[in-house]
Amino acid sequence: MNKTKIAIVGLNFGRHILEGELLKGPGAEFFAVAAVCDADGQKAAMYGKKHGIPHYADLDALLENKDVEAVGLYTGPAGRAALIGKIIRSGRDVMTTKPFELDAGKAAGVLAEARRLGRAVHMNSPSPLPTEDLRIIAGWREKYGLGRPIACQASSWANYRDAADGSWYDDPELCPAAPVYRLGIYLINDLVWLLGEPESVTVQQSRIFTGRPTSDNAQMGILFKSGAIANVFSSFCVNDGQHYRNALVLNYENGTVYRNVGPLRRGEKNRLAVIAGAVAGAGTGAGAGNAGSNAGNSAGSGAAETTETIETAETDQHSGEYLWEDFHRAARGEDVLPGGAAEYDARIVCGVRIVEAMRRAQKTGGAACLE
Repeated sequence: MNKTKIAIVGLNFGRHILEGELLKGPGAEFFAVAAVCDADGQKAAMYGKKHGIPHYADLDALLENKDVEAVGLYTGPAGRAALIGKIIRSGRDVMTTKPFELDAGKAAGVLAEARRLGRAVHMNSPSPLPTEDLRIIAGWREKYGLGRPIACQASSWANYRDAADGSWYDDPELCPAAPVYRLGIYLINDLVWLLGEPESVTVQQSRIFTGRPTSDNAQMGILFKSGAIANVFSSFCVNDGQHYRNALVLNYENGTVYRNVGPLRRGEKNRLAVIAGAVAGAGTGAGAGNAGSNAGNSAGSGAAETTETIETAETDQHSGEYLWEDFHRAARGEDVLPGGAAEYDARIVCGVRIVEAMRRAQKTGGAACLE
């Protein structure tokens, strides 16, 4: 395969992408690492010499390297749009990571510029295409006539014992409701895809034992324009070996979908299940959902309901993965976005708008509408 030559910029988190995803791992089949870059010149030199590749302490100098065809950008989210703008104007495509940006206006602006320039900007969450777990959920909604989404409980936790280091993780303006911003962002982006346009958010947070001045235990409520309600809980305080599961309990009118709910064995695949009530005409798409809703209304509030179907599924691919093959194809000029670039850009920007509202809500302790 004619691999795409990629440079990695930002080696705090980027070193994990360099060594775990690209030098070996799922991206190695599609990419050859051509250079590394970090503002800490010693760090850049260490990884460059370790892997025998050119290293830089300055992005402008890196972009003078004509061998570099694409850039993996793994700096902090604040100000990332400006860096992406510089990269795409140099003629390179960009793979980056969640969270995308802190400023929705700047995010929208640089994404629009990328499309005008014919450059691809992809990230892991939201991904340009729904991952297999999200496709299964969409398939079940159609197959069983689940109808409209009603609510979702979403959670992700880990066991961190962070110390303050002066980074953006320590600043509540740059890292609002820190566990939700750092871990729950995957869930926020999933909810945008599953539940649609959000309207307002609320925030609760606490600091139990972290060494940082930001919270280590937090949850956010999201009200969607459809009337659906979601809760995203994230914490750095839970030591149970069940980290980063991105669990969902997703309620529809006529059933409930579960993702990674209940104890999982180490290394177990993504686990999904659906439980669905009997619906007249199930399997006919949106009409099935309406039929189920009308049937429920006519039966009256006291009618007995019988669960008809339980189905389970497992998948190796999960939301939040880097879709390296799709990025490689996009860098080669292929159109890999079935819904179009505008639809993908809108999902990215919607997640940033939720974060902006979350930052406002944490200050007031009340609800904040999206702007």
